[in-house]
Amino acid sequence: MVVSFPNQYQNYCTFSDNVYKRAEAGEKLLPQIKEELKHPKNEEQVVEDLFVLNVMLDSGLEKEKVNNIYPELSKYNNTKNPNIQTFLSGIYRKTKIPDAFGPLVSMLIQNSINPPKNAIFDPNEEIGGAILDYLA
Repeated sequence: MVVSFPNQYQNYCTFSDNVYKRAEAGEKLLPQIKEELKHPKNEEQVVEDLFVLNVMLDSGLEKEKVNNIYPELSKYNNTKNPNIQTFLSGIYRKTKIPDAFGPLVSMLIQNSINPPKNAIFDPNEEIGGAILDYLA
């Protein structure tokens, strides 16, 4: 398995070395990620793609390159999946895409009214942190 989701023993995702190697491709990988986000096979693929984008941003990928795939990222703005919310918030926090501020606030409100069921961790920590970074 490429992604190990949070469970009763760990409150975070872990990824295989292959995912980190995939991120090393950098900008060349963006068209593939864009296509996979348009037509994902499953939650694992979406989380992996979002994690790879986060790693690429940490490695110096220009924010504007990720801003160009905002239409594909925004597809997940209304998700109730805490794993996807967390990684998406991390991307928005790093890129500060102007159009993503509203969806972050919406996610936080949505989760406050209807907390994610069976969530091992609280995605609102990352969502709230991203909102605070926008406001800083």
